Amino acid sequence: MAAASLAPSTASFAPAPGRVNPATALALLRRPPGRVLLRVASESSSIAGDTLLGLYEQERLGRSLYDNEGSNKEMYWENLDADLRYWTRSLRPVQWYPGHIAKTEKELKEQLKLMDVVIEVRDARIPLATSHPKMDSWLGNRKRIIVMNREDMVSTEDRNAWASYFANQGTKVVYSNGQLGMGTMKLGRMAKSLASTVNTKRREKGLLPRAVRAGIVGYPNVGKSSLINRLLKRRMCPAAPRPGVTRELKWVRFGNDLELLDSPGILPMRISDQTAAIKLAICDDIGERSYDFADVAAILVQLLVRHPAVGPEAFRRRYRLEMDSDCGKMFVTKLSVHLFNGDASQAAFRILSDYRKGKFGWVALERPPT
Repeated sequence: MAAASLAPSTASFAPAPGRVNPATALALLRRPPGRVLLRVASESSSIAGDTLLGLYEQERLGRSLYDNEGSNKEMYWENLDADLRYWTRSLRPVQWYPGHIAKTEKELKEQLKLMDVVIEVRDARIPLATSHPKMDSWLGNRKRIIVMNREDMVSTEDRNAWASYFANQGTKVVYSNGQLGMGTMKLGRMAKSLASTVNTKRREKGLLPRAVRAGIVGYPNVGKSSLINRLLKRRMCPAAPRPGVTRELKWVRFGNDLELLDSPGILPMRISDQTAAIKLAICDDIGERSYDFADVAAILVQLLVRHPAVGPEAFRRRYRLEMDSDCGKMFVTKLSVHLFNGDASQAAFRILSDYRKGKFGWVALERPPT
């Protein structure tokens, strides 16, 4: 395990103090789900020692805030980013921009001008956080296919939500598993189909057809090189389960009809959205030296404890530890004493690894915006 470069933060992830009177509390509990918790999530008001920010686990109050499970799920996703913004505001920003990215970004933008179609690979667990904010301006009107890689790491419900979202936008999407090769043949056919007009125009000009040029781009460690290797059915590009392995542009040929450009993972020089940065850290899509394990694991615990498909019982089963509260930092500390002689970094790394390996179930950290 690589050691984090930042000292463990003393910031608490418990919701902020502040109280409302009992009458107000009951009124809020009786209101239908909607914008109430969005406001309260940022203000972090509390009720009788508990908080509205933490009321996804309703058995504490002996009553149900929502009438049905569907409403609970809806409110979780609606409030997720508000919670993350609050939890991350006191942390040192997560930033990672190694030298090879700066070196190749300019070259990549020049190469993109030569592409017939661009294949943008995203992490299916965090499709928005793994979308480069400048990608649209770089591509212009160029044809694009979005590959949702690691489809095996999300639930069918997560996948269906994103499939509907992209279908409504008219965006071409392929779901894939770069490790096992699922979706790769469909991707190859779709790339050739989208770029078929290139050779149509060449024939009209009396020119010979050429191979379609497809650039494969995306954030670090989202599976670009593994996807190419599966397409080619041989190891042509270096690949490993950590960010920053590919460090230079490389052209490879797929049959006689398709040329692929493998590129290093690209990140913004400065990540302004720290909710996205924390998701990148949780999913191992950013360098380990850019964040503190204990901070990120604490936030992950708080996300999963509130997640409708996970909850505190998953932690009790996994670690045989009771959750005394929904504060992630307290649980990381407790686990460190239980298993790692008080080493919080090792406890945090175990929690992060368990999520990445699906030990809490395969769940996404993002749903489409509403």
